[in-house]
Amino acid sequence: MSDDLSPFLPLTTAALHILLALSAQDRHGYGIMQEIGHQTSGKYKPGPGTLYENLEKLLNWGLIDEVQGRTKGEDPRRRYYRLGKLGQRVLAEEVRRLDAVVRTAKANLGIWPSRKAL
Repeated sequence: MSDDLSPFLPLTTAALHILLALSAQDRHGYGIMQEIGHQTSGKYKPGPGTLYENLEKLLNWGLIDEVQGRTKGEDPRRRYYRLGKLGQRVLAEEVRRLDAVVRTAKANLGIWPSRKAL
């Protein structure tokens, strides 16, 4: 397995939020949309076209996996997705990249944590 994650980075807004939604648990499409809304306090709401286009791309890249058969009695047409090992690595690297961006911005703008936060 290659350690070079650069072909995947930086993640698009949709891909970042989808991977983040799947980092906590397996979810179906509507559940992913709900979690993204929760993560962003409703400020980012990908439509179904954006969501499913990105899910397909993330599946093809091997960042997520489709999970078959969740619970008895559930609609068998409902597709669940899971964050894969490569997806975990890519998400972790993107978080590190974004953290560096935020640290630089805070330093440049003179925004520092208060003494209470330390």
